[in-house]
Amino acid sequence: MRTNIDIDDDLMAEAMKSGPYQTKKEAVEAGLRLLARQAAYREILKWRGRLKWEGDEAVDWKEPAATKLEAREPARRTPRGRR
Repeated sequence: MRTNIDIDDDLMAEAMKSGPYQTKKEAVEAGLRLLARQAAYREILKWRGRLKWEGDEAVDWKEPAATKLEAREPARRTPRGRR
């Protein structure tokens, strides 16, 4: 969806520095995804203490496989003019 919005320049610069965003669109979409994820998490928290699990932890629980975290180079940013 194409949308035209007026965003504070300092806020946009700070948002783009906070992650590997190369475009304003990437930064805005990441912010929107974060808001949606937080709303979903708040919905899940409403169930805290209300669910009862019945089962044998020794049988039902499996240790997750270890994941290897690899460092990667930061994304290179190309200077862009104001759009």
